[in-house]
Amino acid sequence: MFTGIIEDLGTIINLDKDRDNLHLTVKSSLTPQLKIDQSVAHNGVCLTVVSKTEDSYVVTAINETLRKTNLSDLSNGDNINLERAMILGSRLDGHMVQGHVDQIGICSNVKEENGSWRYDFTYDPSLGNLTIEKGSITINGVSLTVIDSKQNGFSVAIIPYTYENTVFKSLKKGDKINLEFDVIGKYVKRFTQAY
Repeated sequence: MFTGIIEDLGTIINLDKDRDNLHLTVKSSLTPQLKIDQSVAHNGVCLTVVSKTEDSYVVTAINETLRKTNLSDLSNGDNINLERAMILGSRLDGHMVQGHVDQIGICSNVKEENGSWRYDFTYDPSLGNLTIEKGSITINGVSLTVIDSKQNGFSVAIIPYTYENTVFKSLKKGDKINLEFDVIGKYVKRFTQAY
């Protein structure tokens, strides 16, 4: 489990395609604190550390992960949002995030609003996911609050700290983003559909 509070902005330093798998080498200030077999969220995707050096580590994304996320769009030099798994009994600053991306969305607009930023997103509603006004959403691993919830889209407002310390500062119209919808909302929806 994660919280959606980004700890570091890592840098992709190598991408190695191996059959249907993609090995990502990430340079991060978190590396010395990581261990082999540890879960780390990469743009909201939970991946396992498989090897590490002094300042970088490697994770592997399988075909299933690459099909459902934006990880296959990464290039060397790209930044990526990183978060280690939450510690049980610690403060939950964001919301409960599983690190399991539900689907890809598209950034449809970015607008600077006199000190903050508004981002609009669309997604395919046929997959059964939904947002609710003032509910939680995870975008590229960042826990955010939904504004202007619609059938196939929503918006979020970004404060300067989040803008500067996540990949939001490089996000532009047309970019693919990883979406994890609120886990509690998913369970409530499934429960009510049964009746």
